[in-house]
Amino acid sequence: MKKIFIFTLALIAITPAFAQKKKKGKGDSKNAVVLMTHNDSLAYAYGIMSFENAKGAGLDIVNYELVMQGIKDAQTGQMNMDKEKSNAFINAEVKNIQAKKSAEARKAGEDFLAKNKSKAGVITTESGLQYEILKEGSGASPDRNDKVRVHYHGTLIDGSVFDSSVERNKDIEFGLNQVITGWTEGLQYMKEGAKYRFYIPQNLGYGSRAQGKIPAFSTLIFEVELFEVKKVD
Repeated sequence: MKKIFIFTLALIAITPAFAQKKKKGKGDSKNAVVLMTHNDSLAYAYGIMSFENAKGAGLDIVNYELVMQGIKDAQTGQMNMDKEKSNAFINAEVKNIQAKKSAEARKAGEDFLAKNKSKAGVITTESGLQYEILKEGSGASPDRNDKVRVHYHGTLIDGSVFDSSVERNKDIEFGLNQVITGWTEGLQYMKEGAKYRFYIPQNLGYGSRAQGKIPAFSTLIFEVELFEVKKVD
């Protein structure tokens, strides 16, 4: 796991003048500050990025007085927790948060698929892949070594879109053995001209690997329209 260093960056002194200056004027936030110097801007940017890094890692920081105390203690060298222990503590916390989110995503996907398989028109294969036929085709079907040209629209089970060639208005071509297992299996059931909806369990998708907007252990939903099969000898 990539280590996350949040509060052990090079420390920036925040001067009293910077901390106390307030903007005045109609429509200004009463808590806004005036960035009078380059170092003021650097300090303020550091504060924003520290918060965003903590938020992105899932850390729930509520005691900002202790955050500031940690910075001051690091400046003076009088710390209650050294750099190595601080990093280890934060990394362990991030790892625990990620493990909890992964377990929740896995269970949510399993619960969704268990309910979805009883839905009218949904077919479940031996691998656990689920699909339904939105429009049947009449052309060739690909095998795993062929290339295909398709449109697709991918969402998570909460409906959020993570990728869509449809939204980009540009279809895509790829080798069927170059994609996730759920796609490799699923498209072989299709014929040219068909449109299917696939419900792909996490083990046939990206599994423990988070991919962009796709969290680890996510069940994926794809609507796929197969335009063309290019046979590969």
